Amino acid sequence: MKKIIILNGPNLNLLGEREKNQYGSLTLGEIEKNCKKFGGKNNLNVTFFQSNIEGEIIEKIQNSRNEQNGLIINAGGYTHTSVAIHDALKIIKIPIIELHISNIYNREDFRHKSLISKVAKGVICGFGANGYVMALDAMRNYLEE
Repeated sequence: MKKIIILNGPNLNLLGEREKNQYGSLTLGEIEKNCKKFGGKNNLNVTFFQSNIEGEIIEKIQNSRNEQNGLIINAGGYTHTSVAIHDALKIIKIPIIELHISNIYNREDFRHKSLISKVAKGVICGFGANGYVMALDAMRNYLEE
C-alpha cells in the first residue's frame, strides 16, 4: 500500500465557510473523507494535515521524505510567498503534486506566481474539491509507472 500525504496550508481549515463562490461548500473534513474513500479503493493510505503555521508544514514535509511515497500540497497563500516551503519540497526525493481548488491563473495577479511549481511533478488547479481526488489519481498513476 502506497502512503500519500496531503498537506493543506493556511485558511483551508475554513473551507465550507469562506468564499464559497471560489472554494465551494465542502469542508476540509468532507474532502478528507472523499480522499480516504478513494484511497481505500485504490490501495493508497492517505494522510491529511492542515496548518496555518508555515514551520509546521515544513516539518511535515521534512518528515515525509522517509515516511511517505508521495506528497500532494495545497499550500494556500504560502504558494506565492514561502521560499522555505519551496526549499523543503526541493530537498525531498518523493513525487510532489501541487494542488489548488481555484484556478490561480483566473485570480489576482499575485496568485499567478507559484514557488512550488518548479519542484512539483505537476499542478492541478481550478477543479474545486474534485481536484483532491484528481491529484490522488494522478499520484497513483505516477507511482505505478
